[in-house]
Amino acid sequence: MNPSRLAKILKALSNQTRLDLYLQIARQNEADFDTGCECFISDIVGSLNIGAPTVSHHLKELSNADLITTERRGKFLTATINKQVIREVIEVLSESVK
Repeated sequence: MNPSRLAKILKALSNQTRLDLYLQIARQNEADFDTGCECFISDIVGSLNIGAPTVSHHLKELSNADLITTERRGKFLTATINKQVIREVIEVLSESVK
């Protein structure tokens, strides 16, 4: 992973609201792993106490950093964690402590 890509990913996660949103999506993905379901954004928005435009902005930033993928399911928006990117980040960061 090149340094600019890593910086973009870490910058996306450096915002507390965005990190909270990402972690909620990750928890929901993990909880629904056996059923194969994605996280419905509408299910977690209420717990964040932020408006829809703000959520949309943060989802876009997470998506631009390739941390999540989103998909429309009728009137609902789903999000899935990009586990490959997380594995790459872990690999790069763990190399620095060897």
